[in-house]
Amino acid sequence: MLFDIITIGVGMKNIYGVSFEDLENYFLENNDKKFKAVQVFDWVYKKRIKDFNEMRNVSKETIKEMTDNFYFDRLEIIDKKTDIDVSKYLFKLSDGEKVEAVVMYHDYGTSICISTQVGCNMGCRFCESGRLKKVRNLEVHEMVLQILMVEEDIKTRLSHIVLMGIGEPFDNYDNVIKFIDIVNSGKGIDIGSRHITVSTCGIVPKIIEFANFDKQVNLAISLHAPNNKIRDSIMNINKAYKIEEIIESVKYYISKTNRRVTFEYIMLKGVNDSAECAIELSSLLKGINCYVNLIPYNETSHIEYKKSDKDTILKFYDILKKNNIGVTIRREFGSKVNAACGQLRSHYEEG
Repeated sequence: MLFDIITIGVGMKNIYGVSFEDLENYFLENNDKKFKAVQVFDWVYKKRIKDFNEMRNVSKETIKEMTDNFYFDRLEIIDKKTDIDVSKYLFKLSDGEKVEAVVMYHDYGTSICISTQVGCNMGCRFCESGRLKKVRNLEVHEMVLQILMVEEDIKTRLSHIVLMGIGEPFDNYDNVIKFIDIVNSGKGIDIGSRHITVSTCGIVPKIIEFANFDKQVNLAISLHAPNNKIRDSIMNINKAYKIEEIIESVKYYISKTNRRVTFEYIMLKGVNDSAECAIELSSLLKGINCYVNLIPYNETSHIEYKKSDKDTILKFYDILKKNNIGVTIRREFGSKVNAACGQLRSHYEEG
């Protein structure tokens, strides 16, 4: 059941959008003990209560203070599609908008790919999310709740988070950073920073800013082309930030963090999958601490692009390998359940 927004008082904050540090500061600013933040976070994130009145080792005064100033919220799961190794969730938000999350089951754990916006303004021509355009940014609690509600549904702790669903995370930068604080906090959801990956299509100033973020979170770049001509034709963002600028910002990121970067590369038949493209990509990335993740395209009826043939993908892989570029081919997940970014939402929005 969705929270009734009429009952929310003026100035009240959603508890899932409050970081542990924020809550400590709240108590200090109200001349109270900051250890109360430990108690509250323990009940909210470890015991997973949904009502402050369920807290047992907390004073009545603290319960009243929390009830008067903070509230709980829920998302509504309006659809769930499941295959052997993947589950896709469609959530309805309190204003009726919809976003998706995808859970993937691996040998090493269970990962979730979450959304950061309703729609997307980056305009990648192969992407279903971008076709429907951005409506708004997701609030911090709306991202946190994707994690909590999926864990509740599958009754399993998620081990990895990828911010690669609907939306461009760096177009919602401040909320994404606070989300990472909450899910990474040992007092909160407690997912290790090296198990969190943020993907961007190449907003250069935010890549540079992210290089100075004090957590060892992984960075992935949605590159999808070895040169500006091809990238201009499939990704509008390249008109603002050319490949050369992206590569320089990645080098800066690596110099600051000493972290390896992933370059995501969707294989589009006849567009970016030739041997010449593989050779050019090898040259572009030579000497960079990175690897390339080749992604078989998940086709959609609304978009004309097609998936590269298996042999073509393997040849592309071999060329990168022979040129000493680290490379993987992403295992295909969820082709039977509309698992590509934005597909399930567009099905509901457009019938």
